[in-house]
Amino acid sequence: MMLVVLSPAKNLDYESPLATEDYSQPRLLEYAQELVDRCQSLSPQDLSSLMKISDKLAGLNAARFAEWHQPFSPDNARPAVFAFDGDVYAGLQAEKMSAETIAFAQEHLRILSGLYGVLRPLDLMQAYRLEMGTKLDTARGKNLYEFWGNVITDTLNEDLKAVGSDVLVNLASNEYFSSVEPKNLNAKVITPVFKDEKNGQYKVISFWAKKARGAMARYIMKEQVTDVAGLKQFNANGYRFNAEQSSDTELVFQRAERDQ
Repeated sequence: MMLVVLSPAKNLDYESPLATEDYSQPRLLEYAQELVDRCQSLSPQDLSSLMKISDKLAGLNAARFAEWHQPFSPDNARPAVFAFDGDVYAGLQAEKMSAETIAFAQEHLRILSGLYGVLRPLDLMQAYRLEMGTKLDTARGKNLYEFWGNVITDTLNEDLKAVGSDVLVNLASNEYFSSVEPKNLNAKVITPVFKDEKNGQYKVISFWAKKARGAMARYIMKEQVTDVAGLKQFNANGYRFNAEQSSDTELVFQRAERDQ
C-alpha cells in the first residue's frame, strides 16, 4: 500500500455541487485554532505585507479569519478535496470520482496545509489562505515550519501505519513537502517528476507539472495502485515513464511536444 501527499491550492470553490454528502472532521483543529487566533490579531495591512498579496485579497482573508469558527458542519465548511480549485485539482478531478474511489482516497490521499496541517479528502475546511512558506511568528516559532514542527510527520506516520504502508508518494511542491521530516518518516519517499519537451529539451513546466501531479494522484486512487511498479505504468495525458532518467526515489515521466 502507499500513502500520497498533495499540496493545497490558493483558489477555492465553495459553490459547485458536491460529489458526495460524506464528510469527516479535520484532526488537527486545535493547531488551526491557534493559527486563526494569531491571524485574527493582524490587520488587513499586516496580512497584505505578510502574505505579499493585494489589499483586496488581504481584506478577503481578514474577513475569512474573522468568520472562522468551530464546530465545522456541512453548512459552514466543505470537504477539502472539493474546496481546493487549482491546477493540481483540475488534474485530480475529484468531482468525477466514484464513491469507491473517494473512499480509497480517504484512506490513502493526504493534503498538506499551512492552516490545517494534514487533511484527508473529506475533512471539512472553512475558507482560508495561509501558505506553508508564510513567515508567521507564533509562540511555537518564527514561521509555519517551526509552528508545525514534527506534528505533520507524526500524523503521516499514523496514517502510514493505519494503511500498512512503507511508501509515501510525494506529489506536493517543495514548499509544502518541506513541512515533512523525511528522516523521521517511517516510509520510503518516492517523488514523481514530470517533464515536458520544449524546443527539444525536457524540463519541468510548473503549470503542466501541477496538473500531472493531480492526474497521477487520480490514477493511484482510481486504479488502487499499491506498489512502485504500478506507479511506473502511469501514462495519462501523454506522459511516459523514463527508466534511464529515474532513480530509486525519483520517477521521471516525460511528455513529447507532439503529445501536449
